[in-house]
Amino acid sequence: MSSTSGLELSAAYHREVVAPLLERWLPGLPYAAARLGSGSDVLGFDDAQSRDHDWGLRLTLLVEGGAAEEVDALLERELPERWRGLPTRFATTWDPAVRQRVEVASAGDFAASRVGIAPERLGGEEPLDLVDWLQLTGQAALEVTAGPVLHDGTGAITAIRERLAQYPEDVRRYAIGADWTRIGQELPDVGRAGLRGDEDGSAVIAARHVRTLLHLAHLLHRRWAPYGKWLARSAAALPGGDVLRRAVLEVLGARDWRTRQQALAAAIEHVAALQGRAGLPTLDPATEPFFDRPHVGLRGLPELLGESIVDPDVRALRPGIGTAEQISDHVSVLVDPALRRRLVGG
Repeated sequence: MSSTSGLELSAAYHREVVAPLLERWLPGLPYAAARLGSGSDVLGFDDAQSRDHDWGLRLTLLVEGGAAEEVDALLERELPERWRGLPTRFATTWDPAVRQRVEVASAGDFAASRVGIAPERLGGEEPLDLVDWLQLTGQAALEVTAGPVLHDGTGAITAIRERLAQYPEDVRRYAIGADWTRIGQELPDVGRAGLRGDEDGSAVIAARHVRTLLHLAHLLHRRWAPYGKWLARSAAALPGGDVLRRAVLEVLGARDWRTRQQALAAAIEHVAALQGRAGLPTLDPATEPFFDRPHVGLRGLPELLGESIVDPDVRALRPGIGTAEQISDHVSVLVDPALRRRLVGG
């Protein structure tokens, strides 16, 4: 048991316990089974420490046609008390009730609860609107798209996952430009704070830039960025992520502002080159001297990305502001779809 990951556990729980129960009591029921939603195991990042809360016999079961309540009641009634030494019923940090933790819903309702987009829009033929995309966070999207689908007898969740796979291209370019804007606005301050003798301030500003670069790398690879706890680990798992990891560690480990500024400029050049390899417009070099000061500035990458956007609605957005998760990193805001929509003008 000690070496079993959460994803392996969920797959076995479905195969050996949940699927046989459904076949016995509701034979022929079309359903999808997956391990989606919250939890480090959904991303494959769980370890022994993860087991102290919200980890265990969890599964996502998706049924259509209003059958969710019936299936939930069936599982609550028929599941054994324990399986593989683990309880099938337990409390969680969001629900103190001791009950079975197979989350049962329709595919649309489940996805809507995570991404803040109405089920009929997620499952419809019309494209999602601009506010839908701008309010969406990477973590919310990952709770629908990251975990494995173990069985899909309806096709509904697969279709939704395909729809949420990544931003439309022009929204992606807008978000990339917003990350470069954020870097450009404070990049010279890494040196300026250091020049005034504030090494701590210089390090804090540089660390902010590192976080933005990690987010930017996900966008360039067409991947959703998870929330802060897993951001660096996820970036390191991107193609070529080991190079980026070494580059940002040079920034974070620098003990003086000149070394820190030089390392940050090198990391920026690496990501700007990655942008070119991704088929997007870029500049070489991406950095330049900041007036006559011994500091580094960013060249016109935000403007370059903006000029490449075709969609008139995206072009009409205020340049450099970005998506909800680029505007705010406050957890209480980012987990609330209504507040996210207010951030982006929805």
